[in-house]
Formats: sequence, structure tokens, C-alpha cells
Amino acid sequence: MENILKISNLNKTYKSAGHILTVLDDISFTVTAGSTNAIVGPSGSGKTTLLGLCAGLDSATDGIVELKDINLGSLTEDKRAQMRNKHVGFIFQNFQLLPTLTALENVMVPLELRGEKNINARAIDLLDKVGLADRSHHYPAQLSGGEQQRVSLARAFSNSPSILFADEPTGNLDAETSEKVIKLIFDLNKEAGTTLVLVTHDLDLAAKTNRILKIKGGKLISDEKTGNE
Repeated sequence: MENILKISNLNKTYKSAGHILTVLDDISFTVTAGSTNAIVGPSGSGKTTLLGLCAGLDSATDGIVELKDINLGSLTEDKRAQMRNKHVGFIFQNFQLLPTLTALENVMVPLELRGEKNINARAIDLLDKVGLADRSHHYPAQLSGGEQQRVSLARAFSNSPSILFADEPTGNLDAETSEKVIKLIFDLNKEAGTTLVLVTHDLDLAAKTNRILKIKGGKLISDEKTGNE
């Protein structure tokens, strides 16, 4: 299988009170196209930092992140943004919807940035797939947490991403709503043939993926296939 993401000797450090804080320490792995992958580990282990680096939202201190054979570290911020808009979907734990835009307008933003046509119809179709076509003209404050996460899911798939990154996608949801959102993520992912990389504390959710990477203290301590296909 073709590799869509390659992480080589990745390090991330910060200066804090005159000391060097190591968040990620020499992490390497590859992700095959079309696979589903979970990154798990205790709070503060570096999971979210790693996800952000993989998606090109931040820059590594050392090491290489290659997405679709392109070294993200060699790109300017503008070029990385273009790369994300073209190939990447991202689901945030706290939804990150624009409060002054309706659900429909939030989903349309990536499509507008790409200069696509017929974006209204595309956005409505995506909202329909997540069961929110009738809430398209509501603002985030008028939506429940589960509804906001479904809008963010529709937005993440609006640019037909090659790879979807999800940071604790059910972290702020109740159990029943979490199950619905998880099913949507996997259903949409399978339908679109998208690669999935998610960060989660939920081991039941992690077990639904093809592979589980465990992070502890900024180090990759295990990389196991789950047997799911």
C-alpha cells in the first residue's frame, strides 16, 4: 500500500522558564493511504502536538513530516495552508466553528477558499449526510454540542480530503452522541476512501481502527495492528 504520511525522527521542544521542555522525542512511523489509525496515551503525552505537526498546523523542532511525498517543513506557512486546504481535513475537540456564520456558511468556508463552484449545493449535501440539513441556517450557539461536532465533521469533509485528522472528536460529547459521531466519521471515511488519524482517550474508539500507536512521555512506545480491515 502507498504511504500517505511519513514521520521521521520527529522532535518538538519548547523553552520554558529557561529550561528545554521536550514534548515529542524522536518519533517515526508511516501511515498507508486508506487506513484508520488511533494515537492514544495519557494526558500530556504529546498526542495533540503530534497530530498538529502531522497536519502541518505547527512546525517541528527537528525531523521530517512528509504528506503525500511533500516535506511540510520545506514549505512556507502560506504553502502549508494551501496544502491543508487541498488535502487535509481536521476535526477539533472544541469544534472551532466560526460563531458569526451559520452551519451552512461554516461548511462552505473551505470550498470558498478553494474557489470552487456550486458550493452551496455541496455544503447542503454534506449537512444532509450528517443529518443537519434542517439546521443549516442555525448559528453554532443555537446548536447542541453534538450538532456542532457534526457541522465540523461536514466541514472537514467539504474539501474531499486525502487524510482526516481528528483530535478527541468525542471528548466533549455524551455517550449516545459520541456513538453517532463515531459512526459518521467511519461511514464518511469509508465512503470517501479517506485516511484517518485520530487522537483519543477512548480505547473502545481506538479499537475500531486498523492500528493503535501509543505515546508516553513524548515517545512512541508501541505500534500495533488491531486486526480490523
